[in-house]
Amino acid sequence: MEPLVPVGTDEPAREIVRDMAKRGLLVSPLVVAAGAIGWGVNGALSVLVALAVVLVNFLLSAWIIRKASHMPQMYVMMAIMGGFALRMLLVVAAINVAGMFDWAERIPLGITIIVAHIGLLVWETRHVSGSLAFPGLKPQKGEA
Repeated sequence: MEPLVPVGTDEPAREIVRDMAKRGLLVSPLVVAAGAIGWGVNGALSVLVALAVVLVNFLLSAWIIRKASHMPQMYVMMAIMGGFALRMLLVVAAINVAGMFDWAERIPLGITIIVAHIGLLVWETRHVSGSLAFPGLKPQKGEA
């Protein structure tokens, strides 16, 4: 069986995650400020840790999808679903490890992880192309 994506082609998952990371970094000062206002320095640190967990989760997702796309088709879903389960375990582990420190505030940590995941995914759906002609991000005016 042939892999889904020929080796050497553009990789839409990497492009999408890079775009999501840019958007996450764009709003991170506001989110960190909100954590600082609500819970002080510990809240700001907790929000920073949560944003790092979310961005690492998305980077791992792109890496797993890239690797899976070069596998035979019968293994793709297994790799992606196994990767999802592993990434969720890593998120839970990061929350538990951060919770062991005195500076960690669980409420801003948890809220930021949930809202950042959902918010970045929803925000990115407006910029993702659903066509095979332009997989990944929609082309900007003049690029197509």
